[in-house]
Amino acid sequence: MRNKIVSFIVLIFLISTAKLAGQKNINSPYARFNLGVLNTPGTFRSLAMGGISIATRDNNTITFTNPASYTSLDTSSFVFDMGLDLSSLTIKDAENSYSSTDMNFRHILMGFPLSKKIYAATGIVPYSNGYYYISETITKNNPEWNPITGDYTSVHKGSGSITTFFAGTGIEITKNLSAGLNFNLLFGSLERLNQFEFADYQTSFHQSSTENFKISGFNFDYGIQYTENIKKDYFLTTGASFTSSKYYKSDFEILKERYSVYEYSPYSPDTLSHYSSTSNDSTMLPATLRFGITAGKKDKFVAGFDFIYTNWNNACVHGSNAEMTNTYTYMLGFEYIPDKYSNTSFLRRIEYRLGAHLSNNYLVLNEVNIKEYGISGGFAVRLRNSLSKATLFFDYTNREGNISKGIHDESIFSAGVSLNLYDFWFVKRKYD
Repeated sequence: MRNKIVSFIVLIFLISTAKLAGQKNINSPYARFNLGVLNTPGTFRSLAMGGISIATRDNNTITFTNPASYTSLDTSSFVFDMGLDLSSLTIKDAENSYSSTDMNFRHILMGFPLSKKIYAATGIVPYSNGYYYISETITKNNPEWNPITGDYTSVHKGSGSITTFFAGTGIEITKNLSAGLNFNLLFGSLERLNQFEFADYQTSFHQSSTENFKISGFNFDYGIQYTENIKKDYFLTTGASFTSSKYYKSDFEILKERYSVYEYSPYSPDTLSHYSSTSNDSTMLPATLRFGITAGKKDKFVAGFDFIYTNWNNACVHGSNAEMTNTYTYMLGFEYIPDKYSNTSFLRRIEYRLGAHLSNNYLVLNEVNIKEYGISGGFAVRLRNSLSKATLFFDYTNREGNISKGIHDESIFSAGVSLNLYDFWFVKRKYD
């Protein structure tokens, strides 16, 4: 049985690694700026509870946002978690509405003990997504029409993504106090195209601008958690984690061309300008400070609150000049389990979750800082006679712009399912 699980994990890891480095094709125009649309980090258990994770502890959840939590894994266990999610985004402005949907792998995580007091975890998670597609045709009836240029079609298209690979360890300092460290490797690329084609296609020169941004480098997360038993089975846990600001290696290239239907040199395509730069100090990602507190009864219920602050004012992105602002995120979450270890009642061993979150986006467009708020929920179904389980979550988030200033609203519905495999892999055999 164990060999089958190992083969399954290896197969899934190899198949999905390439997909995780891909992109989620939901069409958000906010992906045009800086690093694109940032991913909300967390397992599906965390996301169903509004995103809280800094002070949560669970023996079969790999809470990578605070590496100190790895010490909550069992001393003889191996945990594997793979998630798949579906997102549907709807854009609304004063006149129009547009929707897009896409499915993708969300994460691959593994956790296991190294000794009785030292634990390890590793995984691949998305950092940001750069996909968008915007097309507009200007005709004589359009207020933007100019008789000099005539009718034309503009296309703005983005692709690519940025991914994080992490490997970390948690150490149990005392019975109640744990600390942890994550090594984070960030890598990926974003491509953006701006293209203008005139209606008089046969006799006109058209124009295109292609941008390519690549980033790579590493950083560290530092985490700490303290748990106090209030009375029998009741607990209070506090936690904090910190990521320092860091310069990353980045490449930026922009190529502007004009072209026509006649493809012959030197007239088409004709390079108007070309710029390429490699830098170690032109892209800096900001410091992030996270605090969390949870309280509850072991294996019965837990309630918690997280606060996250990120200093985007001091960040910079090679080749981008869109304004950024500091972000403040508030999260609330709750989990209830009627009877975690029941083997007679399917409904009583279901884990129920609910949460909410409120934050501001890191982008400032037309002097408007986009606001984000949403609700989430979900549940987990534990397999009979096992600690393995299937976890489901849903989230509805609204990005609120300012339509009067040309900043549209977005509504995002996300749903996901993950498979948590739990096995005792470090128990010495008494019999061969």
